[in-house]
Amino acid sequence: MAKGDKQKKGEKGAASNYITRTQAIKKLQLTLPDFRKICILKGIYPHEPKKKRKLAKGSSAPKTYYYLKDIQYLAHEPILEKFRETKIFVKKMKKALGREEHDAARRIRERKPTYSLDHVVKERYPTFSDALRDLDDALSLVCLFSTMPRQGRVQPGIINKCRILVVEFLHYIIAARCLKKIFVSIKGYYVQVEIDNHDITFIIPHRFTTPPPSNVDFRVMLSFLEIYTTLIGFTNFKLYSTLNLVYPPKALEDVFTEKSAIYYGDDIYRERLESLNIQLANIQNDDEEDEIDAELLTGDETLESLKKEREKEERFKNLFQDCRFFLGNEVPREVLVLLLRSLGGEVSWASSSGVASTYEERDESITHQIVDRPSQSHQFLSRCYVQPQWVVDCINRKKLLPVDDYLPGAILPPHVSPFISAEGYIPPEQVELLERPLISDHEDSEKKESTESTMTAEEKKLAQMAMTKKRKILYNKMIHSNKKKNSESKKLKRKREELDDKRVSKKVVS
Repeated sequence: MAKGDKQKKGEKGAASNYITRTQAIKKLQLTLPDFRKICILKGIYPHEPKKKRKLAKGSSAPKTYYYLKDIQYLAHEPILEKFRETKIFVKKMKKALGREEHDAARRIRERKPTYSLDHVVKERYPTFSDALRDLDDALSLVCLFSTMPRQGRVQPGIINKCRILVVEFLHYIIAARCLKKIFVSIKGYYVQVEIDNHDITFIIPHRFTTPPPSNVDFRVMLSFLEIYTTLIGFTNFKLYSTLNLVYPPKALEDVFTEKSAIYYGDDIYRERLESLNIQLANIQNDDEEDEIDAELLTGDETLESLKKEREKEERFKNLFQDCRFFLGNEVPREVLVLLLRSLGGEVSWASSSGVASTYEERDESITHQIVDRPSQSHQFLSRCYVQPQWVVDCINRKKLLPVDDYLPGAILPPHVSPFISAEGYIPPEQVELLERPLISDHEDSEKKESTESTMTAEEKKLAQMAMTKKRKILYNKMIHSNKKKNSESKKLKRKREELDDKRVSKKVVS
């Protein structure tokens, strides 16, 4: 800046760190949909400046701001050149089709520009732990698109790709036995697995063909899906390699046959893999795994506790080891096969209702038959008939529950979520699902009284007077929220007591 020139407003300091969305689009020479797509792929999001009005030079018009360094970083992205090539490709195709030059259109279609997102995944997720942390949303979105109708707003090739990735991940859950929790809701099945000490929770939708809503912008969702499918592809390959499994997955009995190449082309082979009831092939490896010596885990309290935790986990992973299940035609097969096989159980169904069934209903070794009808035409005395909720409740409580409450036609016990923390009112059915011991209301009130008794009323007043204005407002908000939570928990407790009294009175009358 020359001597004597005045510094213009908004050219120095914090104002120079931001750029509006309109300025960013002009700088990158992109359309708004392409700008949104590249921001989603690269993980760049808008930021709210602290002094937004000052940055807008007094204007109160709503504006979206980005960091200038993020936009400069986007300017060097090679995908931008592919976006421009795609724009030229669309113009040439329209021109050729408008002139009815079908040979020229075919040649142009063969030279359609494509791009890869492998380098973007490596930039955003430099380590495997980073990829696992962001796997929750990716799996939920891919599972959602795998159940989309094939005659809709989404291309069938995208739906097939999502279905393949979901089946591969579910096979890994079964092979690694890493299932932890399951909850059934109106949205679908909330499944939590543990991979490399990372808890991953995702939703498997119900298998209902629902039409895509018209008020959803599928361009934005497909942009997220594009990066998520690439991420899950890399993750599946890494997970399969840790277990020495062949990737893409193959059935163990078909490894040495010509049909076992890859299941993407063979419909029957694909159905067998989608059934989740086949054993996957391993990579032949001569290296033996190192086992931990049991003598090393003795002599120290921490090591003893680790040993007990490990034994407890092993028991949970083999929860259904001694059980053989047969599924009825009316129950959700895919989810039940996932739950039962991931904890060591054997599953089958009628051969007329699907491929990959291993034994028939008349097999005498079946211990449990899962049905969802109040009555059966014929029953076997050598097995137990239960409803599907029995499997879910056994997993959440980490033990085999009695089947008396889950018989066909019986009123099922409440299905509570294992993901709720121990705060506020807790139903009696929720207490068993809590990992830590529950503190009673009497003990909790005693602890509060002991902590409050240490400070007198005068000391409390002096402490509040010494607070700054911001902390005083925050303190009052905390007290108000605690009082609100306590009043709500008391109301719920009173309601539960009234319901229990009504049930007892009904039983006495009957």
